[in-house]
Formats: sequence, C-alpha cells, structure tokens
Amino acid sequence: MDIKETPDFWVLREKRRLRIPDIKQVAADCSANMQKNMIEDGLEIDGPWLFISHNLPKDGKTFFDWEICCPIRIPADYHGKTELIHLEPIMVASRVYQGSLRTLFTQGYAPLIAELDMSRYIYSGESREIYHGWNGAGSSYHRIEIQFGLAR
Repeated sequence: MDIKETPDFWVLREKRRLRIPDIKQVAADCSANMQKNMIEDGLEIDGPWLFISHNLPKDGKTFFDWEICCPIRIPADYHGKTELIHLEPIMVASRVYQGSLRTLFTQGYAPLIAELDMSRYIYSGESREIYHGWNGAGSSYHRIEIQFGLAR
C-alpha cells in the first residue's frame, strides 16, 4: 500500500448512479460517447482514463454514484458537450493491480482494503480506478491502480 497525494488535472466527466454489475456496459457507452465528443472538439487526451466512485458498496445490488473521467490538455476555450472539471489533489491509499477484471475485487481491492482496515487511516468515501494499462474488455491482463481517498 502506498500513501500519496494525487496530482491535480482537468478531465471530461460523465456521471451516473448505478450498481457494480452495470459498470461494464455504462463505461463502454460513456467512453465511446466521450471519445466522439473529444474528436469533434479537437481535444487531446492527457493521461489514463479513470473511474471515481462515491461510497462504493460491497455488493452488486446497492446503487452508488460513479464517474468516468478522461484527462485532457485543457484548451484555451472549451464549449463542448461533455462536462469539464478540475480534479483537486487528494490523499489516497494506492495499490496497483495487474490481472483480469474478473479478479479485480478479490485480488485488487480486497488486499488494499485489508491493509487499510489494519491502519490508522480513515476512508473519505471516494475511490478511484486509474487504467494505466487497458487491453480491451475481453483481455486477461490489465494494469489498474486502485485508490481509496483518505479523510484528513
């Protein structure tokens, strides 16, 4: 587990209220729409895509607030269709997971949660997945950084 401060950056963002099983389809739909808008607006991607969850549940039935974000090089004047926001730095507990999406929770989230639960840190309620190495929906290998926001 690494404790670190995230950088600040500008992202295009779409928000949804959904359940964990809904993420796969919603992420595919949102990312395709966002990519189309970025091309139309002449925007340049400036880092790996990320998902931000607020109060991520431990089951697949509970709804929660979710965001898909794409870092961009901020243009001088933006009037695009997708919401543009500035993400401020936050303190996080972080761990890089390498493997398939099938074991993301058991082999990625679970060890980080276990370490955090044994520490003195307090969850802020925000968590992030940063897709450093996305190899397509059917791939057996991805490189995903899992972050839990820490309360100050």
